[in-house]
Amino acid sequence: MLTHPTTTDKLQDLVRQQAQLIEQQSNQIALLQEQLSWLKKQLFGAKSERIVADLGQQSLPFAEIDVVTPPAETVEQVSYERRKAVKKKGTDTIAYPDDLPIERKLLDLPDEQKVCSSTGEPLVPIGEEVTRKLARKAEQFFIIEYVRPKYASRKAPDQGVVTAALPDTIIDRCPADESLLASVVIAKYCDHLPLYRQVQMLRRSDIQISRQTLSKWVLSLGAGLEPLYEAMKARVLQSGVIFVDESPVSLQSEKKGPCKKAYMWIYAGGGGGDPPYRFFEFCTSRSHTHVEQTLKDYQGVLHSDKYAAYEKLAKRDTIQWCPCMAHVRRKFVEVEGAEPELRRRILQKIRYLFLFERVAWARSPEERLRIRKEKEKPILDSLTTLIKERIHQGGLLPKAKLTQALHYYLGLAPYFDNYLTNADARLDNNVAERAIRPLTIGRKNWLFIGSENGGQAAAIFMSLIQTCRHLNINPQEYLEDVLRRIMSHPAKRIDDLLPDRWLVDRQENAAELSP
Repeated sequence: MLTHPTTTDKLQDLVRQQAQLIEQQSNQIALLQEQLSWLKKQLFGAKSERIVADLGQQSLPFAEIDVVTPPAETVEQVSYERRKAVKKKGTDTIAYPDDLPIERKLLDLPDEQKVCSSTGEPLVPIGEEVTRKLARKAEQFFIIEYVRPKYASRKAPDQGVVTAALPDTIIDRCPADESLLASVVIAKYCDHLPLYRQVQMLRRSDIQISRQTLSKWVLSLGAGLEPLYEAMKARVLQSGVIFVDESPVSLQSEKKGPCKKAYMWIYAGGGGGDPPYRFFEFCTSRSHTHVEQTLKDYQGVLHSDKYAAYEKLAKRDTIQWCPCMAHVRRKFVEVEGAEPELRRRILQKIRYLFLFERVAWARSPEERLRIRKEKEKPILDSLTTLIKERIHQGGLLPKAKLTQALHYYLGLAPYFDNYLTNADARLDNNVAERAIRPLTIGRKNWLFIGSENGGQAAAIFMSLIQTCRHLNINPQEYLEDVLRRIMSHPAKRIDDLLPDRWLVDRQENAAELSP
């Protein structure tokens, strides 16, 4: 006997369908509201990731850190009076070297005004008032003439003519001196001036050099400095602590058409938590094989974001992977509207970790490890527990930013303990993030890389110049000196020309010459 559904059954099915539809629509509305809030913040809100928490009467998290106080000393109090100089308002102060040349300009009164208006007697000079202004002349170009006397034998003219040899040059028969070559490179890769703009600037000084010629010089200089570049790469890979990141650049297509996407990788290394070297590597794609090939023999600490290539490297026994907590914080900063109390608690814990790190890096390596073990590890464990509990509760929208942020952290949680055991390891990858910024500024100006050879040259110059900037070395002085010396420098001692070693030699020579 067949049974037909009653009106009540139909109504219950309809109610269940409507309830499911309402739940789906509510989830979709919540997701769209979250995306709308995020978009408004990107367009109109502050770009800073800083979250100011209301701590109330809570003490700072590092207030309980033991501080070694020096023994008390007898201090004699001396009182005195000092008249504070009144700073003139509206005056901008500038600084410049004391040995700048001075050009004096005399502004004297006319003869008819050098007479007293009351007595008619000539005025007597009683001093002078001097006003200084920093001035600038147009860029000066000059010609260097290498004069080489020729000698020959009167009695044996067949022996030929003898002259002194020309200085070694990195580009054979180049009409430009190393000072000009260095300035072209510095202008492009330090000041971000494309070659066509430099051509226009040279024309204002009546110097006619084509963009094609400048481009050939840049490629030739890059090839000549490649041994120094490889020496820096070797020092970075032997350092034991590396910070790595990558950023896209546009590569001009060989055939007519749109530019292709290439990548510039940055490896900051050379020793310590703030390493000296900034090594750039140009690659035509973001394939995992590039970074795997570069780091195939590397052993030590690796800082990076959660790119899959780095996760694959983290499985090696020879690599201690330290993922970036700053990226985790950014994920939770981008969460808008969903569970604000949970978001606040997570961001507050991350903030405490960074506050402890700021204190730890002001201490010795041993003290740094103690602070991490006693203060930071409990916070890290509680953060992991909090996030796991929230995920186990369920009820999270799969595509919501909060869900993505929670799972992003949980996937990295097993690796965050790695920085606790190495004094030179860091909680974030900001060393590489800061090192990549000059590239992002530069590509907004020169827009694209003309060829793969140009990308290789760009990597070489970026490595040397950005390392100089990090070490407070004048890149113009460094490059000009290295370009003059590298061709005759012994290959076995190529490391002596690296920026940090070059700086030490320069300082030692200056100390020897000083009285």
